[in-house]
Amino acid sequence: GNRNSSLSHLSRSRLPLPSTIGLTLFMATILSFASPSCFSLPSTKYPKPPLRIPLFTSLPLPSSSSSSSSGFASLFPVRNETTLSSSSKPIKALTEEALDSSALASSSKLVLVVGGTGGVGQLVVASLLKRNIKSRLLLRDLEKATKLFGKQDADSLQVVKGDTRNAEDLDPSIFEGVTHVICCTGTTAFPSKRWSGENTPDKVDWQGVKNLISALPSSVKRVVLVSSVGVTKSNELPWSIMNLFGVLKYKKMGEDFLRDSGLPFTIIRPGRLTDGPYTSYDLNTLLKATAGERRAVVIGQGDKLVGEVSRLVVAEACIQALDIEFTQGKAYEINSVKGDGPGSDPQKWRELFKVAESK
Repeated sequence: GNRNSSLSHLSRSRLPLPSTIGLTLFMATILSFASPSCFSLPSTKYPKPPLRIPLFTSLPLPSSSSSSSSGFASLFPVRNETTLSSSSKPIKALTEEALDSSALASSSKLVLVVGGTGGVGQLVVASLLKRNIKSRLLLRDLEKATKLFGKQDADSLQVVKGDTRNAEDLDPSIFEGVTHVICCTGTTAFPSKRWSGENTPDKVDWQGVKNLISALPSSVKRVVLVSSVGVTKSNELPWSIMNLFGVLKYKKMGEDFLRDSGLPFTIIRPGRLTDGPYTSYDLNTLLKATAGERRAVVIGQGDKLVGEVSRLVVAEACIQALDIEFTQGKAYEINSVKGDGPGSDPQKWRELFKVAESK
């Protein structure tokens, strides 16, 4: 009773945040989003010109027996799970059902993935590979891509080195032939080791997004940007606590810059990210990752949703949004809850996005 009374008193008196340290620590634990923050750290110079890295050579994936032990189920509902063979093509879907239900596999696509080794991004890349959709990764650290995805045929996966925080890195050659873009860059909302080297919200979620959008050619058919719930409510509790170091403010600035760019876009605003990230595993493990019981998807608009969402669901939403025409120019919040979900079925995803617009 005294605790509730104290919280109620804090809310009514609107005390400054420094005087609510206990509440701040409590809420920070609950709201541990995988999003960036913004300390001013020593500047790092990048004097070298952008480097175009040779594409990965052909090499089959390691067999599933060599992957890290995970105990994960299939990414999508499985009837007859198959294993990845070292003698097979570089990428095979885990189930025929998953492939049959997806209308997204297209040789005409070239999807640029930015943040492709992060918690959501690596799942985006794995899913694109499984669908045989050609992708190009823009990365700071090329070794991470090799560890996660193995060495792929250039017709499946391309890798170029660059840093969105530095406009000079974004050479036009990086974007040659790109038809779609998925940007899922980010860091932590509160101070952490990931902030080192200017990896803060102002640099990643604002400056990085701004530089990327400015460098994209007008021929791009869709840009999908992963943002966050609460970006329009950064001055309200509990979001003001989440925004102590500017993460929501800078994500909103990135959203607004994309809106004003004239490029066709869809913004995905996930709730608190759950499961994974699977950054210590290889591609076989990523393909077998599961959302557990939280497979059912809830999509909303108007920044009204509060909750959690599987990284796998966010990755799937990004890929599906590339081809759903009525999502163009709109922002959607997304959560996942217990129950059966849409998997990779494009029609079910269309219905979910459509329902969000009718609410």
